[in-house]
Amino acid sequence: MKITLDADKCCGAGQCVLIAPEVFDQRDEDGVVVLLDAEPPADRYDAVREAAAVCPAAVIEVQA
Repeated sequence: MKITLDADKCCGAGQCVLIAPEVFDQRDEDGVVVLLDAEPPADRYDAVREAAAVCPAAVIEVQA
């Protein structure tokens, strides 16, 4: 799995961080998503897919 982001479109909702905190974080100054692990281990795949699905700005792209 490989993850890419379009941080310019991020609205700072933070759902990704709540669902997959090992993979996503937010900048303190504006809440924009930060990718901590672009190629997470298999045990985090489900959480990453869920985070991408619930992102209101659809900034998370997951490639299998």
